[in-house]
Amino acid sequence: MCRHLAFLGPEIPLHELIVGPKLGLYRQAWAPLHQKHGTVNADGFGVGWYAEGDPVPARYRRTGPMWADANFPDLARVVRSGAVLAAVRDATEPGADGEAAAAPFAAGPWLFSHNGAVRGWPSSLGGAAAGLPAEALLTLEARSDSALVWALALQRLRTGAELGQALADTVLQVAAAAPGSRLNVLLTDGTAVTATAWGDTLWYLADPGRSTVVASEPYDDDPHWVEVPDRTLLAATRTDVLLTPLKEPTA
Repeated sequence: MCRHLAFLGPEIPLHELIVGPKLGLYRQAWAPLHQKHGTVNADGFGVGWYAEGDPVPARYRRTGPMWADANFPDLARVVRSGAVLAAVRDATEPGADGEAAAAPFAAGPWLFSHNGAVRGWPSSLGGAAAGLPAEALLTLEARSDSALVWALALQRLRTGAELGQALADTVLQVAAAAPGSRLNVLLTDGTAVTATAWGDTLWYLADPGRSTVVASEPYDDDPHWVEVPDRTLLAATRTDVLLTPLKEPTA
């Protein structure tokens, strides 16, 4: 379900990350190579990026498939950024939320994306949702499993958790409440990226000291792509990548 990527490095056009690569996210919208669940990611897409000197990212999101948006290639050609999060969506279930359900979700300096599905949604996360403040539930961007997973992570961020801890604790909470869920998630604040491999593929490409890409699957044939083991938390900056195993929750 879905494909996504995050990039940290020198400013480059969005086109070089998303549209230009022969196996890029643009092509993954209809022909992903490593996707285990679903075949076409045509239920929406989105891109979030940071401008130099502004900690709050901009977003461009649409309801339909990326390839059907005639405006996006032009936008991608001229917009440049050194910190990007982008996603193409294959919806878990039909819904009427439109582009509000397309990642990246955002709040303050953070961008978030979920590649996967919460098993037993929505009843499986009733207990988790009950632990959120009413304001968090009333301001959900969409009525989807991904939006609620984001709300759980955001609550932790707002109470002071650092990126990796917020993401790991959220994934373990959801995995305990809904065993068998697929919870590959991406989170960035524009200076660091955290991600989890939990039930689907995750890769990274590092050019030490210059750039790091984290993605559901490689977008080119570069032999330096590294696959992240399942049940792993990834923490990356422009200069390094750290992998930490995650333990399956016990009953």
